[in-house]
Amino acid sequence: MKAIVCEEPRVFKLINQERPQLEKDTALVNIKRIGVCGTDLHAFTGNQPFFEYPRILGHELAGVIESIGNNPYGLKQGDQVSVIPYMECGKCIACKQGLTNCCTHMRVMGVHFDGGMTEQISVPCDHLIKTNALTLDQSAILEPLSIGAHAVRRSNLQKDDVTLVIGAGPIGLGVMQAAKQKGAKVIAMDMNDERLAFSKQWANLDYSINVLNGPVEQLMNITNGDMPNIVYDATGNSKSMMDAFRYPANGGKLVYVGLVKSDITFSDPLFHSKELTLMASRNATKEDFNFVMESIESGFIDEKSFITHRSTFDDLPNKFKNWLKPESGVVKGMIEI
Repeated sequence: MKAIVCEEPRVFKLINQERPQLEKDTALVNIKRIGVCGTDLHAFTGNQPFFEYPRILGHELAGVIESIGNNPYGLKQGDQVSVIPYMECGKCIACKQGLTNCCTHMRVMGVHFDGGMTEQISVPCDHLIKTNALTLDQSAILEPLSIGAHAVRRSNLQKDDVTLVIGAGPIGLGVMQAAKQKGAKVIAMDMNDERLAFSKQWANLDYSINVLNGPVEQLMNITNGDMPNIVYDATGNSKSMMDAFRYPANGGKLVYVGLVKSDITFSDPLFHSKELTLMASRNATKEDFNFVMESIESGFIDEKSFITHRSTFDDLPNKFKNWLKPESGVVKGMIEI
């Protein structure tokens, strides 16, 4: 079967490999859709933490079960599924508390081991979500939107909270959608006016701010001097993540959704004077996947405009480099098999 391997930074290669074997408590899934995310882009360019080459990328996956044994999840051959790509150990202190998203021995598909840019994969049955009521495209975007949903749930956002989401990429958009659905007033911040316009329309936002135009002053005006209760940084940019300490209200929260391959520093007097809460948000859980699936089924999420670029499997090595360019306008790229 065909697969696309990232042999080294900026080098994709189409290869043939053996099909996986059906093992106990797993299913063989024929991959039909592969979403391209920031992790894939960073891995391709050599900027992804915890990454080794060569690696088959891809963890935003939708497919159809080819083979499966008896299981307690009601899954059967022919079911359409979405994949939860975070493989936890089930035994560590985090897993015992139900925090499988930050397992001590976490292995993420397409990062720590080969992912879904291939025709068929083997997946543990308990990491599959039946999505027969969704389209393949909708099934494939469950994972990235679940990242945002998890950040919102982790921050304990309340109705009518004033929130700022920094970064209008796919993960930031997921945070915006989840926050709006919870009833918050949402402000988007980015340096790209086209991204801001898209996010304001797609997520039905209240305000948008270009970070290059006096962000503190704009936030003060919007919030009548109070500043946002919760700030989410989904940029994966160290400068943005450090600047973000300026934006929460006194007693507020700053949530790092994006990950950066460097150290972060901040002013302790500012941090203490505001009595801020700094949080990290990593991956997602089945609860977050189910929340997003219900949101899609209810019509709250428009996947058609979210997916802006498409590629066939064979064409991806040629198209991928163009998707890296800001002028390409990619929000979410989708690979079809």
